[in-house]
Amino acid sequence: MAVGKNKRLSKGKKGGKKKIVDPFSKKDWYDIKAPSAFNTRNVGKTLVTRTQGTKIASDGLKGRVIEVSLADLQNNEADAYRNIKLRIEDVQGRNCLTNFYLGAQQVLGANKYLSKSMARSGVGHSPRLGSAGVGWQLGMDLTTDKLRSLVRKWQTLIEAHVDVKTTDGYFLRLFCISFTKKRPGQVKKTAYAQSSQIRQIRKKMVDIMTREATSCDLKELVGKFIPEAIGKEIEKSCQGIYPLQNTFVRKVKLLRAPKFDINKLMEVHGDYSAEVGDKIERPAEDIPGAATEEKTEAA
Repeated sequence: MAVGKNKRLSKGKKGGKKKIVDPFSKKDWYDIKAPSAFNTRNVGKTLVTRTQGTKIASDGLKGRVIEVSLADLQNNEADAYRNIKLRIEDVQGRNCLTNFYLGAQQVLGANKYLSKSMARSGVGHSPRLGSAGVGWQLGMDLTTDKLRSLVRKWQTLIEAHVDVKTTDGYFLRLFCISFTKKRPGQVKKTAYAQSSQIRQIRKKMVDIMTREATSCDLKELVGKFIPEAIGKEIEKSCQGIYPLQNTFVRKVKLLRAPKFDINKLMEVHGDYSAEVGDKIERPAEDIPGAATEEKTEAA
């Protein structure tokens, strides 16, 4: 090939290389704040792209769901068997305010039986819903390993569920699980309850869960879930029927939620205040060259 005939060899590839930009240079970190019901308020941090044009950073943060172990929120390793889900509801400054995750909003009329029972009293013991039913998991559940460790031989597993309405307008479905145990001094290997005893225990479960949930709002109800106050109350009241152990409200589902209210969110966060740094008086800096000008004027 003759020298100078192919001019493209000297210029390189057409278009050239694009400049590589680090994607993290366009993002900001935000702090995640847990509700005041927990001992630890700082859950962690999350990342979002900065506001550019019509794309606002806060819109990208709202609706994010964070799953945290209750052990981290309460600084107590004994609570590691329970997971809590929090949802970012509002953004103030660099802080993301969260609330208890209640899943997607659903229209209650999707199930005729359920809508009728809710319309009558707001509280009912309805049958299990099929695939056409409504119900979304609240952000509170037992870990899989904990649930598997509870199920053993030589004992009776008792479950109950009930629909309740809190004082602030949340329709919830509570699921309770419990296991029988040997009586004091029992020699017999098994601890099986009779069918009539199981029905009595299940009725007690439904009554206690209904009473505890309908007499408080969602924040107070979660405060009862954390120390397992409802499970202890069930064990105490069923002692005369058959001794129980490992009684938990294992799952909570949302059936219907009220409209979002920023004032209620601030009540959930209690004494929240945006962290603002203290003002520091900065000493006046010497301007370079100003000293030499003063000397020349004095001379």
